[in-house]
Amino acid sequence: MDIGSLPDIESHRDLHIWIIENLKLVPVPEEAYGNFFEEHCYVVLHVPQSLRATQGTPKDLHYWIGKKADAEAQGAAGTFVQHLQETLGNATVQHREVQAHESDCFCSYFRPGVIYRKGGLASALKHVETNMYNIRRLLRIKGRKHVSATEVQLSWESFNKDDIFLLDLGKVMIQWNGPKSSIPEKARALALTCSLQDRERAGRAQIGVVEDEAKASGLMEIMETVLGRRPGSLYAAIPSRSINQLQKARVHLYHIYQKDKDLVIQELATRLLTQDLLHEEECYILDHGGCKIYVWQGRRSNHQEKMISFSQAQGFIQAKGYPTYTNVEVLNQGAESAAFKQLFRTWSEEQHQSKNLGLIRKLNQVKLDVVKLHSQPELAAQLRMVDDGSGKVEVWCIQDLGRQPVDPKLHGQLCAGNCYLVLYTYQRMGHIQYILYLWQGHQATKREMAALNDNAEELDLMYHGALVQVHVTMGNEPPHFFAIFQGQMVVFQGSTQHSGKGQPASATRLFHVQGTDNYNSRTMEVPARASALNSSDIFLLDTASICYVWFGKGCSGDQREMARRVVTVISEDEEDKETVLEGQEPPHFWEALGGRAPYPSNKSLPEDVSGFQPRLFECSSQHDHLVLMEVVFFSQEDLDKYDVMLLDAWQEIFLWLGEAATRQKEQAVAWGQEYLKTHPAGRSQATPIVLVKQGHEPPTFTGWFLTWDPYKWTESENNQSYRELVEGSLEVVSAVAEITVEVNNFRLPRWPSNSRRGSLAPQTHKGPQDKSEKELELELGPKAGGSSTSISTSTSTNSYHSSPGPMANGYLSRKQLMYQAAKDLPEGVDPAQREFYLSDSEFKDVFGKSKEEFYSMAKWRQQQEKKQLGFF
Repeated sequence: MDIGSLPDIESHRDLHIWIIENLKLVPVPEEAYGNFFEEHCYVVLHVPQSLRATQGTPKDLHYWIGKKADAEAQGAAGTFVQHLQETLGNATVQHREVQAHESDCFCSYFRPGVIYRKGGLASALKHVETNMYNIRRLLRIKGRKHVSATEVQLSWESFNKDDIFLLDLGKVMIQWNGPKSSIPEKARALALTCSLQDRERAGRAQIGVVEDEAKASGLMEIMETVLGRRPGSLYAAIPSRSINQLQKARVHLYHIYQKDKDLVIQELATRLLTQDLLHEEECYILDHGGCKIYVWQGRRSNHQEKMISFSQAQGFIQAKGYPTYTNVEVLNQGAESAAFKQLFRTWSEEQHQSKNLGLIRKLNQVKLDVVKLHSQPELAAQLRMVDDGSGKVEVWCIQDLGRQPVDPKLHGQLCAGNCYLVLYTYQRMGHIQYILYLWQGHQATKREMAALNDNAEELDLMYHGALVQVHVTMGNEPPHFFAIFQGQMVVFQGSTQHSGKGQPASATRLFHVQGTDNYNSRTMEVPARASALNSSDIFLLDTASICYVWFGKGCSGDQREMARRVVTVISEDEEDKETVLEGQEPPHFWEALGGRAPYPSNKSLPEDVSGFQPRLFECSSQHDHLVLMEVVFFSQEDLDKYDVMLLDAWQEIFLWLGEAATRQKEQAVAWGQEYLKTHPAGRSQATPIVLVKQGHEPPTFTGWFLTWDPYKWTESENNQSYRELVEGSLEVVSAVAEITVEVNNFRLPRWPSNSRRGSLAPQTHKGPQDKSEKELELELGPKAGGSSTSISTSTSTNSYHSSPGPMANGYLSRKQLMYQAAKDLPEGVDPAQREFYLSDSEFKDVFGKSKEEFYSMAKWRQQQEKKQLGFF
């Protein structure tokens, strides 16, 4: 095995692929990326090239194993990967991939899909031949977001009701959709088919889609010619094994090390995991629900153990009885993947901490610059602010299952026993946009929560689906929600008092004031007892006779300023307020709280989210459980109208609904809740859930994407439905109709076994897609189950009945065809295509060119030559 000269890595390319051939690393041409031969192994390197990729962004190095690859090739791939990793440095994540069980990271490189090809690759052949028409293969296409096409036996026995199949005949490509396949699956399969047409046929192949066999008799006729008679019934597909979120909730951390010749595996912890469990001198295995195995290597861990990391992982997989195709990911300390970090309760990175804290400190100044937020959506996303909160605000309280408007003077005064709708209207780039906050108090009943959602749906209908809906739980409000009320949001205990109903106010109330500016300040009513105090904060003690403003020793000047502003909401009478410093309280203060008691002095710090990166998932359901498919290195192109996508920005999650998936709103919110509930890191179920519909994306969502085209959804070519694409290819362009006529009628004469000559079907040949007889034999071949080399049926209602003329070797002579009236032509000859009945040699003698060259000419030139030579 030659490992002396490792390949050069071109700095301007993000993806590099090599095939293991004769135990050597051979580069794969770019036009062949996504094609994998099942008898080989491959090495795939991804080097992030995006503008947001920093110097520390890890590279991803995969070795891929075909299902028929031998052990020697697998060993060579592993060795090459190890040597490449040493060359690339520690900032490289290594992956082991097995055919048909690849990781989401691997699949994300190949859009619109991966193609598994039979056999091996001969050294003299190119990986993919462009413009090859002598092809006859059947591909089974599976998958929703990550699509794969597997070459299967050319037979109806390969078909099932659930999958999609592509019959590839070179110039003709027929996509047959299983009756139980979904529209998104059909649309993505068609995208793969079109990609094959462009990449391998230079766009010159014709595509047909069999959506309903009864309505696609011509295409079915072609398929039956190649595959034999269609059986009466097809089998259902064997259900694919999908890992749901409930299974992924299980995580186990193991310490691994070699003792003599034995591999020692010692379990350390299970959910919830913390980063401090990982020590830089050791190596660890993290088992993510049995679906993926991570090997983490400390920067000071044993070099020899690092060299055998994959074999250690495989030994662990074998010991656990997991499938041999289980994904393995090997990470070095400091170069962990986003997926790995999110398995821990918290994850901090020193190099990002100061930047993150600086961003928080400058929040106030930045937010005031609305123009900057609008022009830089990435800033809006990081700050979670669409603007400074100065837009129009409307508030409703849910009462008696309906919505009761709240007086603008009482905006920001909420009750823990109620639910509220807060509609915010603002302008961005000249367009009016809306955010509807669904605020849910801790003490609200299930009935009120259901009414909250129902009333939100009514409002959304009134605004024609333009509302971005943010589900907010008391105590977990986003910064923009605070900004709407300009730092004067107060949450009272009990039920609403807006209509004079509800519980009577207590004689003594204690309020905890938190925050330093309009964008992070809230005031919450807490139990009126001394133990609720905290030296780091400010509290308002409202009694029947006076309102105390209590300043803890650790509070800041900004906190004091916010307390002075909010105290007017609690007590309007200036004379009834008294400022009290911690340690100088009057006796009445402690009497109102029921006496002195110990209280904490710790300061609550904002959660450090610097170590977490946004992640995008496609949502689906299997057996009533959420199933997620991650799209790594995501872009706007990964959102399509049939999708429900989940974007996890850690502090909040977005559910994006494509235009054709808006009916799944209620289900989408439930998926978001299930995602939080089953997350291995023990995420708070009060994390805000933002429901976004296609075409109404706020900058807090679009800012997580590298680029965003706001006009993408309005451009017709980008917003075609699957049915429009199918109808366009079949009827508007008439491409498939032409193919059907061509292939049905484009045949050699059929000679039955009794040696009597069969009639020739009427023939129509159109444009550059026409074929010679030899091509047809190569592409379509003999009919399965028989010896005929022709397509035997005729769908035309016209026939030509004249006395049969003599034929030589199945062809007609020029004398029988030239300058003849239609009624004088031999039986079954199409007058408009009479030249085709000439043999190849006689055709070339008459026209001076081959049939292939003739039919590649423009139509008008064909007609002109036929007129000159008497074939019109």
